[in-house]
Amino acid sequence: MQAVSTTQSLHESARWETPALDLEAYLARIDYRGPLSPDLETLRALQQAHLAAVPFENLDVVTGGEIRIDLGSLQDKLVRRRRGGYCHEHNTLFATVLDRLGFEVAGRNARMLMGEDASVVTPLGHTMLVVKAEGRDWLVDVGVGNVGPREPIRLEVNSEANHGPWEYRLERSPLGYWLLRHKRLGEWFNIYQFSDEPTYRADSAEYNYLASHHPASPFVRRIVAQHNGAEVRLALTDLELKIFRPGEPPELHRIAASELPGVLRERFGLASAPQQERLLLRRAEALTEATSEGEQLGT
Repeated sequence: MQAVSTTQSLHESARWETPALDLEAYLARIDYRGPLSPDLETLRALQQAHLAAVPFENLDVVTGGEIRIDLGSLQDKLVRRRRGGYCHEHNTLFATVLDRLGFEVAGRNARMLMGEDASVVTPLGHTMLVVKAEGRDWLVDVGVGNVGPREPIRLEVNSEANHGPWEYRLERSPLGYWLLRHKRLGEWFNIYQFSDEPTYRADSAEYNYLASHHPASPFVRRIVAQHNGAEVRLALTDLELKIFRPGEPPELHRIAASELPGVLRERFGLASAPQQERLLLRRAEALTEATSEGEQLGT
């Protein structure tokens, strides 16, 4: 497949690590064989293919691994080893792919709300993207767990989008930020808010360190795996599995610790190496009764 490449006069620190990208390997990873022209159709198809193939997960964090978002580490983990990751990993890799294809891609950092009122000031910490296609700016996010958009959303006030049965809306929050909302059970649910200030790989690296090391981070405290499907969405938090279908309350399943490796394989396509599986089982067996209520994990 042929792709368009662009040259930029920006300093290396302000650019995506595009020259080192193995585009063919990435496209094989997401099983994408469609067009590669930098237009809205390609952007939409790539976003859907990425979400179908690459899960949202934190297994390395809870088993003592280190999360890095340089391109070499991302390609090794998400592409070669067929693992997943969280927002800083997903969107940094996806931005690099889009940049290679000739899209104009800018990083943004959002304040996660996950149901909080939009007047509440939560900390910055979520990496997402703004992509220019066909003369317009689009919100693009492949790293917000099971609640995120499956297609680009036009960056305009009161822009609404139906992604299959899932509904989204962009508004302005009381703080003057862009506000991304998702309709669930007839009510608008606040996902996050963000400004127009661009962010860079160095910013995401700092937020990534906090997400993977701070003791209050839900990714340090919980076992997490999620899938943003076209018809069904999944959220595993410790030993609690929620299944989401449009217009229905979530279906809740409690799983035994011994079932965890099988659920990760069968539901999320995540096969762990033997040593990591042993560490996951040890952690799962030590869990007390817990619920995901109140955690900003996309559930």
